[in-house]
Amino acid sequence: MIPQAPFGRTGHDSSRLLFGAAALAHVTQTEADTTLGLVLDSGINHLDTAASYGQAEERMGPWIASHRREVFLATKTEKRTKKEALAELERSLRLLRTDHVDLWQMHVLVKDDEWDVAMNEGGALEAFVEARQKGMARFLGVTGHGKAAPAMHLRSLARFDFDSVLFPWNWPLSKDPAYAAAMRTLLYICETRNVAVQLIKAFLRRPWGERPHTRATWYEPLEASHDISAALGWAWGTGEVFVNSSGDIHLLPTIIKEAAKAPPSPSDEAMAEMAQRLGMTDLFA
Repeated sequence: MIPQAPFGRTGHDSSRLLFGAAALAHVTQTEADTTLGLVLDSGINHLDTAASYGQAEERMGPWIASHRREVFLATKTEKRTKKEALAELERSLRLLRTDHVDLWQMHVLVKDDEWDVAMNEGGALEAFVEARQKGMARFLGVTGHGKAAPAMHLRSLARFDFDSVLFPWNWPLSKDPAYAAAMRTLLYICETRNVAVQLIKAFLRRPWGERPHTRATWYEPLEASHDISAALGWAWGTGEVFVNSSGDIHLLPTIIKEAAKAPPSPSDEAMAEMAQRLGMTDLFA
């Protein structure tokens, strides 16, 4: 089975491989039901979705209605004002067919102007606090994409005691000195304060460039089982972190199979060889 660990201070032992429900953005209801069945059968007990993930929340709703008590459910909003954020949470709850989520996250909070709106009077932070007080969301988090994510998360944690953070981390990104330094500082703060750490883009190979898109992911993912295993082991080796699965339902069985083996972290030499062999490059360069 897939290993589990305490998800920060939440009291929930989450599978260290989380299901990234962006993979359900453009699938049929039958495909969604089959995928979520595989997720639960594999031992994944933590689902991460967002209001902006196409039809994902809608597709998850029928399944969630029957399995709500079996999973830790997270969603996100990109709305920055209190009024808009609460309205979107209410919509998410309707689509997900539940009266609460376990984790509600400010999504892609990496721009200064949006941060200022969200964190000040009338901003989304007020919605988050109210949602927790009303039992609509048990825990609160913040997510980010791009090179600014770790530094912005440090700023957000200085403003409010969030329960989780989410940001990109993979071998190519680790070769960016500034990003790696900010990430290490963030990791230390999270460990000190028992904030759960979620990693995305762990299965990155490179940007698509001019190549045809053969997967649902917006980056070209790793495909071979041994490469997926190495990338997952390396990401887990960062610390007691959680890794979101890739955004393509057809890659999920391979990722689950390798995660169940609890792969060890490969050496830097092995990762460097893999990166050279596959032409792995920074998605945000």
